[in-house]
Amino acid sequence: MSLNQLTIAEARDKLRGGEITAVELTAACLQAVEGADALNAFAHKTPEIALAQAKEADARLAAGNAPDLCGIPLGIKDLFCTEGVPSQAGSRILDGFRPEYESTVTRQLFEQGAVMLGKLNMDEFAMGSSNETSTYGNVVNPWRRGNDEAALTPGGSSGGSAAAVAADLCLGATGTDTGGSIRQPAAFTGIVGIKPTYGRCSRWGIIAFASSLDQAGPMAKSVRDAAILLGAMAGHDPMDSTSADLPVPDFEAALTGDIRSKTIGIPREYRMEGMPDEIEALWEDGRRMLEDAGARIVDISLPHTKYALPAYYVIAPAEASSNLARYDGVRYGRRAKLSQGDGVLEMYEKTRAEGFGDEVKRRVMVGTYVLSAGFYDAYYNRARRVRTLIKRDFEEAFAQGVDAILTPATPSAAFELGSMADADPVQMYLNDVFTVTVNLAGLPGISVPTGLDRSGLPLGLQLIGRPWQEADLLDAAFALERAADFGHKPGKWW
Repeated sequence: MSLNQLTIAEARDKLRGGEITAVELTAACLQAVEGADALNAFAHKTPEIALAQAKEADARLAAGNAPDLCGIPLGIKDLFCTEGVPSQAGSRILDGFRPEYESTVTRQLFEQGAVMLGKLNMDEFAMGSSNETSTYGNVVNPWRRGNDEAALTPGGSSGGSAAAVAADLCLGATGTDTGGSIRQPAAFTGIVGIKPTYGRCSRWGIIAFASSLDQAGPMAKSVRDAAILLGAMAGHDPMDSTSADLPVPDFEAALTGDIRSKTIGIPREYRMEGMPDEIEALWEDGRRMLEDAGARIVDISLPHTKYALPAYYVIAPAEASSNLARYDGVRYGRRAKLSQGDGVLEMYEKTRAEGFGDEVKRRVMVGTYVLSAGFYDAYYNRARRVRTLIKRDFEEAFAQGVDAILTPATPSAAFELGSMADADPVQMYLNDVFTVTVNLAGLPGISVPTGLDRSGLPLGLQLIGRPWQEADLLDAAFALERAADFGHKPGKWW
């Protein structure tokens, strides 16, 4: 086994035992990154920074005071501001932007001794479900359908993170989840991805899409690795007013796999018309695996689920139109070339016209529309009321003794890049149908790979937990992971 194929937990033990060095581990990952340009997972490579951090990690390891992530090579989603390193959120409008500060999450990771291999490709401003809206070009899923050479989506918006972890280019990665952007790509690439409770990880220094929905989280090769990463990423941050001032549990220590006292809910509203038989069978397999592990399975109702997708696609664009108003060509990033006589309005218009991609423009226009006079109450306030009802559905389920909720993670396996280019945008938005409720309610959710479809592509199941109970959620996911015994990897073709 090559060093880059290790899990975080395995590498941590080998580093602490002196079997390998952080420099050796980092060099193996850098070599893998250099040989994987066909995946287009990395937008900006930082080998010099990585090797310098690896040398520092080796010094800490030698001193015997190394944290869990000391010497562990990670990829950082391009949405996280990293000091002195390009941070463009996958957008042309931030071309040339090099922050003079570090996001709280990446600062905490680096304080733990983590190594940054580079910045990972993503959908522009995290708007997308297929990683086809990036200014860097499409990310390609390392998985393929049998002998079919068609390029598949890794999912979005954290498609670069998912592809990099699945292809063993890094041992783990950061992602962000606004409507499923950690869990959906994790399911499409056969890895684990957890969206924590809103407020568990600081949003400071993460380029905003929809501020009441965005949440950072880890993407990793196993539930244990996700637990280790989340422990380093989480914590209260006075720089973020939405950050929760709560202690961070030892998530890894919570992984017992004993769920005999747990009750798992199966929401009937997630059995949607037209659901593929493979997804239905996968869900039933997951139910059986958790029952065999000792959990009590109950049917529950989340009656407002059918309104989640339209509510999300009102609220998220509304917040995006407000957040993206700051990109005007004045203070940072790209400024369009102006003609003689052009004023400030022309500068705004030209900069945004050439700086934003089509999907971002679409969502900004939708958001501006629903916030405009005459439509604010009809759309935005109505969507906010629906959001409250969705949150109440979950609260009532948990009040009835449900510890976690099991659902599909995605309505299908990974689809072909470009296959939805001419489709109604709503068809793409339907990829978020099982995940957006979790963001609207601010709950933790995790995607675990549990099977393959008939073409040999990975499929995942989602577990939704109680607020602030990521430790219990990870333990349930650990039990599901052990029962599923997924163990599949993409065949290397890149």
